[in-house]
Amino acid sequence: MNKLENALYRCDQIKACEQQAATLYQKDENALMALAGAEAFSFLQKLYPHVRHIAVFCGAGNNAGDGYVLARLAHEQGFSVTVYQCKSIEDLPSAARNAARLALASGVHCQSADEPLDVDAELIVDALLGIGLQGAVHGVIANAIHQINASGLPVLSIDIPSGLNADTGLVENICVNATATITFIGLKTGMYTLDGPDYCGVIHCAHLNLEACTTKLTRFASLLRDSTLPLPLAARKKNSHKGDYGHVLVIGGGPGMPGAVSLAAKAALKTGAGVVTVATWPDYAKSALPLIPEAMIWGVKTAGELTPLLAKATVCVIGPGLGDSDWAKTLFLTAITTQLPMIIDASALRLLSQYPQMDDNWILTPHPGEAASLLSCTARDVQIDRYHAASAIQKQYGGVVVLKGVGTVIQTAEKNIFVCPQGNPGMATAGMGDILSGIIAAFCAQGFTLSDAAKLGVWVHAVAGDKVAEKSGEVGVLASDLLDEIPSILNCI
Repeated sequence: MNKLENALYRCDQIKACEQQAATLYQKDENALMALAGAEAFSFLQKLYPHVRHIAVFCGAGNNAGDGYVLARLAHEQGFSVTVYQCKSIEDLPSAARNAARLALASGVHCQSADEPLDVDAELIVDALLGIGLQGAVHGVIANAIHQINASGLPVLSIDIPSGLNADTGLVENICVNATATITFIGLKTGMYTLDGPDYCGVIHCAHLNLEACTTKLTRFASLLRDSTLPLPLAARKKNSHKGDYGHVLVIGGGPGMPGAVSLAAKAALKTGAGVVTVATWPDYAKSALPLIPEAMIWGVKTAGELTPLLAKATVCVIGPGLGDSDWAKTLFLTAITTQLPMIIDASALRLLSQYPQMDDNWILTPHPGEAASLLSCTARDVQIDRYHAASAIQKQYGGVVVLKGVGTVIQTAEKNIFVCPQGNPGMATAGMGDILSGIIAAFCAQGFTLSDAAKLGVWVHAVAGDKVAEKSGEVGVLASDLLDEIPSILNCI
């Protein structure tokens, strides 16, 4: 796979590349627009080979110019094309205006975006806004988006679905629901997190012959794919024993929440940890044993009872079902004084926000609400820019941050950012985070660095969820359903 296929960029980086193209490669806006429109038309033909009637919605900027180029090329090849204009041609920027004039001169039919959609249209091309959007969409553009979405037709968006923030993946109020998106020069960070996956459809990147320029850019983030993972896993030696594969200690399961530690412990075992110990509320120790007979279960009430368990562990998970009682605080404050690598999850993250400190020897795995506690803000503040939130948590607390959600964002201690494109809505159910923390802990126990354990853990967790959904659908997926998928994934990579 081309290295650029994993690279994600912010809009300012793409614009800088465009400027370099004009300076170094004599490709001005007109030349780039011609290339972009041609690539978009070529992609349209490949994806929709039987379509012959298209409607092209053109906005007020250079994205509209790409649409006019596509419209002209389609018309010249015998397609029935209607352009729906949101702005008069003479009011467009220079390059877009030139493209529109060429389209008109070739015979492309243009009309106002207020006009009803052609009943013969088979496909809509969205060339309304492009990657420069900041904030909500209003007026004629918003009306055009409503018309596009109400049509029920397949939609090809040019560069980004109109209404989607290309940097953050945020939709403020309305967005084109694209069937496919062709983007240019490089993949955009907003396509793969928050609202991006709901609106982009099939994504294709056309580099416009600017790979030499793009490779000089420092990528903002990388997609979490096979080629960016620490693979393959080392083959196990025949002459090995359980001690060679690490000892995971899971701390949690406070009053009313005994199941979470069981899920985390099972996940660690399924991911190959040699030994798993559970430290839980004493009343639950006996009942937990039949649930996970392969683990050692200890009822723990005091710091003194927890300390010897910490001394035997390779890595510690704290948080699943822990709660916020005095008991929970005692165990939390005892655990974080050790030098063990730690995965801090669930209620332990809220305790960390109450007793803040910085450490590079832990992995924090918050969902947006827990991230908000760590940053003393709201969950919406976190979601507005998930990349910024993950970076801010890492800067304040250290270690590796795994910000869970659609397009889970991993911020490593080395300041590298990874985004997971796998996973599905069926995984939006209780206990999924407990499974993830157990998986990550098992990789730490087996010798992976914190960054590699986080990347591999997030990927395995998401792929396991996808395998479950492929078999039974997305509705009704249980966290425990992932457990039996984990070994087959690990043994195939």
